Amino acid sequence: MAKVLYIKANAKPANESRTFELSDAFIKEYKELNPNDEITTLDLYEEGIDFIPKNGLDTVRAAKPGEGKDSPILKYAYQFQEADKIVIAAPFWNLSFPAILKAYLDYVTVSGITFKYTQTGPVGLINATNAVYFVARGGNYGCEPLCDLEMGARYLNVLLSFLGAKKFTTISADGLDVIGNDVQAIMDDAKERASFLVKKF
Repeated sequence: MAKVLYIKANAKPANESRTFELSDAFIKEYKELNPNDEITTLDLYEEGIDFIPKNGLDTVRAAKPGEGKDSPILKYAYQFQEADKIVIAAPFWNLSFPAILKAYLDYVTVSGITFKYTQTGPVGLINATNAVYFVARGGNYGCEPLCDLEMGARYLNVLLSFLGAKKFTTISADGLDVIGNDVQAIMDDAKERASFLVKKF
């Protein structure tokens, strides 16, 4: 049985989010294909994720493997480390993703829990063999000339690789707010790509 961590970060109601429309469809099909897997959904806005407080830095810096699993500061790092598969859903905001997701990633990026330093450099410690990021974008940031401005998927790709994820994929729906584009066709194409991925996720 695999542990799947489904991280959601959007201030919009779920029924208004095109990003969640993609990720929820993926999760629904995943459940049908893998009924025995354990899926934990973590909605960061419902969770009330905030920035790490000043006194919380001492907890992060003093973290020791296996200790502090009940700590409000370290519990997210352990949950992230133990997940076999990671699904992240966050819209495209200001060339990246909502700040609440970055705040959460600061909680999970903890030396001694999700990565460690060695004589030859940092080594990732998370269990995840696969990770996917779902994002809906108003513009065409998945291709030239705007792709160099896209920093959300690139950041997640680098960070998750740093933490030890074996594979990272972005499923995006681009150009949703471009006048004249067929929004339904764009969403259907993204869902088709997600359906193809879920069968080997």
